[in-house]
Amino acid sequence: MTTHPSRRIAVYGAYGHTGRFVLAELRRRGFVPVACGRDAARLHELAAETGVEVRVAATDDAAALDAAFAGTAAVLHCAGPFLDTAAPVLDAALRARIDYLDVAAEQRAVTDTLARDGEAKAAGVTVLPAMAFYGGLADLLASAALDGATDADAVDIAVALDGWHPTRGTRLTGDRNHYPRTYIEHGRTCTVPDPAPVRETDFPAPFGTQETVLLPLSETVVLSHHVACRNLHSWMNLAPLRDLRDPATPTPTAADDSGRSAQRFVVDVRVRRGDRVDRAVASGRDIYAVTAPLLVEALQRILDGRVHGNGSLTAGQAFDARDFLDALADAAFTVTFEANAKPAKAG
Repeated sequence: MTTHPSRRIAVYGAYGHTGRFVLAELRRRGFVPVACGRDAARLHELAAETGVEVRVAATDDAAALDAAFAGTAAVLHCAGPFLDTAAPVLDAALRARIDYLDVAAEQRAVTDTLARDGEAKAAGVTVLPAMAFYGGLADLLASAALDGATDADAVDIAVALDGWHPTRGTRLTGDRNHYPRTYIEHGRTCTVPDPAPVRETDFPAPFGTQETVLLPLSETVVLSHHVACRNLHSWMNLAPLRDLRDPATPTPTAADDSGRSAQRFVVDVRVRRGDRVDRAVASGRDIYAVTAPLLVEALQRILDGRVHGNGSLTAGQAFDARDFLDALADAAFTVTFEANAKPAKAG
């Protein structure tokens, strides 16, 4: 029996840590994943374990990428560093005229992908970078808190993790990404100074008050792409960064049959317009595992038409943010909203 192309989804980097969660989520929702990547041995191991169809394609082999994506409706790109891999994988998606979604956290890679709006529109497809824990989740939370507004005096994003066991891909991306990080202050794009500013941030339980450092990732790029923010800051607590910087920190360990680790997270977003502050908070487990439902929910909405236009878009721009978060609430994470909240502390 031939599977309809709209159910066949290419996953590039399928054998990676996040890619495996994405494969499982696709299957859970009735899609047929096609596992793609550069490493033939790892792909064949994956096929032996899961029975998934595999196609080998290196990012520097355009013909192999074209063959890998043939007969699919979209590619979910999970293989970083995206500074190196996003452009060739996106090129192939545009040639195939299929939708492209990735999980990039690097600001420069996301900026470059969003800049290809004209090519995406010409191909009649949706291109959605940073559809992950870093980037898309904060964009959705801020957009939901803004409730349709397209400007803000300030957006303050704070992330707390109770630890961070990085994957090999996370370490490779950190080694590759030497571009300065940027944020927005008083209407200007600024480069994070060295050393970066540190402040205390009050998080919901169980984190409480934590020392945090200014650490903007792709959420700064995607949110400012569609919201005029006079001030946009992103902070992270220090404890997981110490784990990340320690080369002896091991990779994630599964804590249950789903493969999720025991890592806890909270993303606390406050938006201010005039004197009013609105807050949206997401909390859950495992920053890698939670990327899969975010990514596949976005794919599902693109394929069934619940997306605002086409071209290069961001999560908050493409979807009804509250409806999107409600669809994943409890199953993937818990979301709470607070009107007239306390403002974030000054950085």
